[in-house]
Amino acid sequence: MTRSAGKPTHLDAKLPLYLGVDVGGTGIKIGLVDDQGQTLDHEAIETRETDGPVAAMRQVADVYRRFLARTGLDSRDVLACGLGAPGPMDVETGLLVAPPQLPSWSDFPLRDCLAECLGLPVAFLNDANAAAFGEHWLGGGQAARSMVLLTLGTGVGGGILADGRLVHGTNSFGGEFGHLIVNPAADARLCAWGGGRGQLEAYASAAAVTLRTRQRLQDGAVSALRRLTETVTPLDVYHAAQDGDGLALELIDEAADWLSIGVTTIVHVLDPGVVVIGGAMTFGGEGCPIGQRFLKGVTQGFRERTFENVFAGTHIGFARLGADAGYLGAAGYARQQSRTAAGA
Repeated sequence: MTRSAGKPTHLDAKLPLYLGVDVGGTGIKIGLVDDQGQTLDHEAIETRETDGPVAAMRQVADVYRRFLARTGLDSRDVLACGLGAPGPMDVETGLLVAPPQLPSWSDFPLRDCLAECLGLPVAFLNDANAAAFGEHWLGGGQAARSMVLLTLGTGVGGGILADGRLVHGTNSFGGEFGHLIVNPAADARLCAWGGGRGQLEAYASAAAVTLRTRQRLQDGAVSALRRLTETVTPLDVYHAAQDGDGLALELIDEAADWLSIGVTTIVHVLDPGVVVIGGAMTFGGEGCPIGQRFLKGVTQGFRERTFENVFAGTHIGFARLGADAGYLGAAGYARQQSRTAAGA
């Protein structure tokens, strides 16, 4: 069932066109995008995971046909589709391997299924990589030759652009920054998803902030959050921080410092020049004092751990595309692959 639909704006569309699909555990975002990154139409539909991947891809194809009908555009002008999906996956074969958010979709040839439903070539990539490509093409990393994106949500994802090209990796695992080791101690926290000890996801994700908040409250910390001990979320922490709650501010600063360790490691390996932070857990982001405090904490922690010239040559900022980054990046990746194949 459709949740939302965009208003078509196709009169000034720059051909050719591309479809972008961003698959999540609960929702799928779909957009029809022109050659300059303008969204001509978009919808968000429910994933309905238990109905299976074939039903979901058929829904996507139905949305695509609605786009063409609403905009009056010709299917011959649509060159390709980009499909972002949660990993683990095999990018080369188009196979979803074992996505935690989509357990009944494991070992499924998602790319080829969608290609058959649409009648279009499909470029397949990790959902966080799609968001990274979107930010590089149209958002926070637009002017950068190379950049990395870290997405902070229930876990920590990310993507790497090196000289304008996504780094997928041999095992389609490139950019999985949540599994960086930031604490080698024997008693370091366990990652909620993979069970790995001392990984960034256990310190700078929404799940980590929630768990840490509960621990502090159970240990007797004084805070307005005490009334929410069992149901507290990072959004509650953010609201409490806006009201000046000491524990909430401390928890946000702590997450920022752990994230700065991850950022330092990434920069020391890749030296991308631009680090973009996005996802649901940015504590209000760029336009909010708490978001700016969080970003300042990451930046300051990075400065303390790196070389002065590296700090001076690295920009750390927030993502700009929000929830649209995935489908925009998927469409942009399909565009790049099509242009490469055509020798453009």
